[in-house]
Amino acid sequence: MFGKQKILIVDDDENIAELISLYLTKECFDTKLVYDGEDALAAFDSYQPNLILLDLMLPGIDGYQVCREIRSKAATPIIMLSAKSEVFDKVLGLELGADDYIMKPFDPKEMVARVRAVLRRYQVGQQNDTSVEKTKCAEFDGLTINLTNYSVVCDGHPVDMPPKELELLYCLAASPNQVFTREQLLDRIWGYEYIGDTRTVDVHIKRLREKIKDHPHWNISTVWGIGYKFETK
Repeated sequence: MFGKQKILIVDDDENIAELISLYLTKECFDTKLVYDGEDALAAFDSYQPNLILLDLMLPGIDGYQVCREIRSKAATPIIMLSAKSEVFDKVLGLELGADDYIMKPFDPKEMVARVRAVLRRYQVGQQNDTSVEKTKCAEFDGLTINLTNYSVVCDGHPVDMPPKELELLYCLAASPNQVFTREQLLDRIWGYEYIGDTRTVDVHIKRLREKIKDHPHWNISTVWGIGYKFETK
């Protein structure tokens, strides 16, 4: 029998943290609450959560730095929480490796739904069903994208990337030269009605391009005014 999924809640507002914990506990999650960035990093190592709900505005080490440090050593899903509504803050959080971004105040049911959705995507990435490996592997000259074990190898070297980046890359590469709109990519990769904007896709494309450089025979191409495609030559 599998144990409860563990959620690390990091928020300096104890009332909000306890409210989040209450709703998640009702949904049969195990939760741990911490109230600053330093304790968050310590709890990550000791508690080993399945997902982190991380407030941006923390005393001492802020949420951005916590996200950066955790992402440097693990792909554990991170959902950022913030009262900030500026696009810049959302984009920065996603660029640092967050999997989702929820603005306060938020509906508790939506929060729980997002936690479940992010966990579901991540868990799929941990499965290794060799029976479908061939249908979930895209291969090109110098590039292999395996959605079965969530691995990317480029020019003989493994490339680390969070699950959603890999899913986005695979989605494009599995249908070479097909143009996808940003809305289509949001729907396919996020898998639920994502309350946000299409800039999310742009951020992830930018991160992919930093890790996967253009190749003479293929590249991630922008189709201006429409979206993106994985172009083969």
